[in-house]
Formats: sequence, structure tokens, C-alpha cells
Amino acid sequence: MEDQNKTGNEFNSERLFLFLTLWKKPLAIVAVVSALASIIFSSPYFIPPKYKSMVIMYPASTSSISKVLLTESNGPKQDILEFGEEQQAEQMLQILNSNSIRDKIIQKYNLQDHYDIKSNSKYKITELYKEYETNITFRRTENMAIKITVLDSDPQIAADIANDIAALFDSTKAQMQNDRAFQAFKIVEREFEKLKGEISSMEDSLTVLRGLGVFDYESQSEMINQQLAKEIASNNRAGIKALEEKLDILARYGGPYVSLRNQLEHEKKQLSLIKSKYEEAKVDAEQVLPQKFVVNTAYKAEKKSVPIRWLIVLISVFGSIFTAVLLIVILERIPGLQLKKKT
Repeated sequence: MEDQNKTGNEFNSERLFLFLTLWKKPLAIVAVVSALASIIFSSPYFIPPKYKSMVIMYPASTSSISKVLLTESNGPKQDILEFGEEQQAEQMLQILNSNSIRDKIIQKYNLQDHYDIKSNSKYKITELYKEYETNITFRRTENMAIKITVLDSDPQIAADIANDIAALFDSTKAQMQNDRAFQAFKIVEREFEKLKGEISSMEDSLTVLRGLGVFDYESQSEMINQQLAKEIASNNRAGIKALEEKLDILARYGGPYVSLRNQLEHEKKQLSLIKSKYEEAKVDAEQVLPQKFVVNTAYKAEKKSVPIRWLIVLISVFGSIFTAVLLIVILERIPGLQLKKKT
């Protein structure tokens, strides 16, 4: 069996060698023509060269300033300098692919004219978006960084677009979050101001009660009762009458005073809690943190990235030779057709 396989392999190798020897001139001509054609058609006249620029950045792990800097928590402390993980990287990709960033870049660089898309084309928007997606790509690296890659016929525009997209990520995400943070701040602000007004009203009411002589219901009533007992014991009618008038005031306004005092104490505790929420919401609504860590900024490329002419020539030559060999083999197997005399 081994001898048969060996003989078969030698036979196949010998046949291949003889085949290539027999057709070497036509195949050489095909290779030369293919190489010349690929060199010509991969020239800048047919395929405009494009330059590549890249930005590499990491997402930030946190975006709320108040949670990182102001909130006291018993849990693990969030680090404002920590890089984001898979979830933040996926969120970054979604934002980079958003219509908002795409439309701003298209408008700023007038990409419809830059990509030579005719304004009277029936599908000009589809063509524009397709060209944008072909030349501008976003990818997550194995280290959870995000790579922005821009190809363009102008190396400076390629670098500018890449850097602008990175900058637009910050403003786009911040706008999305600030819209929500601002609404939350307004809700907390209304509650904060409402509670402040209620506390101010209760304090005014207590001031009125104090003007009537009610300062501390419990201690006052105890002290007046003790003094009244002494006045009764000494049969001091004027003193008894004066103390009874004070007791009458306490009896009339003591209950409201105690209720207001206790409620005021409770509301002040609530105000303290809401005030902390108010300050946190205000910081989130008014302040902005960078949402990324830029590792590499884009710069003007000195060499074109596409087309890779040697690769085009190599693929064209091998493809042409393979096609020619396949065609010759097919033609030789046609009955009655003898391309070359068999050896």
C-alpha cells in the first residue's frame, strides 16, 4: 500500500512538473500580463491612495462626579482614575456609532462633496453613510481599549476626523447624561425649596407662640405648677391669678407649640438629607468630567495605507496563473480536443 501511495505521489508530481514545463510559455505570458495589468490598475489614477489615522482610548469607569467625590459610602470606593471594563467599552462603541456623532462629522467636513457623491443621486444619503462606514471604523481591542480608525485621501483630514470623533464622544455622552441629571436636579431643587419654605413657616409660627409666652412647654408648666403651689400655700391671690393666666396660655398654645417643635425637628433632619442630594444633583448637572483616557491621538500619516500594490500584484498573478491552469486542464479533458501533444 505504501509503495502504491509513493508511486502515485511521484506520478502526480511528475505529471505536474511535465504540465508546467509543457505550458510554461503561455503561463509566463499570463503572469507578466497579469502583473502589468495589476500594476496599472492599482495606480493612483485608478485607485486613489488613502491614508490611515488612529486614536486609541479607554472609557472611564465612572461618570458621576457626586458619587466619586461627594457621596460617603460604606461600600468599595469608586476610583475616578480607574479605566472602564467590558460594559463601559461596549457603551463607548454604541455612542461612537451614534447618528449624532456621524452627522456632526459629515456636516463639519462636508463629506458628501469630499467623497464625490452627487447631490442629485437618488440614494445619496445611503451612499454617504456607506462610504462613512467604510472609511471610519470602531473596534474594541483585546485590552478593552477602543480604536478609532479613519481612512481618507487627505492625511490631515483623516487625522482631524479621528481626533474630532474622540472629542465628540465626550460631549455626546456628557449631553446625554446632563439632560437626565438636569431633570433630576430640578426635582430635588423643588423639594428642597419647598421644605425650606415649610420650615421657615413653622419657625415663624413658633416665634409667634414664643411672643405669647410659650418657650418650653414641659419645663414651663412644671415650674409654674411648683410656683403656683407655693403661692396657694402662702394665700397670695395676686400671684395665684398671674400664674393661672400663664397656665391658661400654656393650656391653649402648649399643644400646638409641642407639635410644631417636634415637626420642625423632624423636617430639619429631612432638610439635611435633601440638601446633600441637592448638592450632589447640582454638581452632576453643572459639572462635566472627561469620559475617556486617550492613549494615542491621531497624527498626519506620511505613507498611504491603501492600496497595498505589491499584495494586489501578487494576488493577481497567482489568481491568473491558477485560472489559466484550471482552464487548460478543463480544455484538455474535452474529448476530441488536443491542445498539446501528450508526452
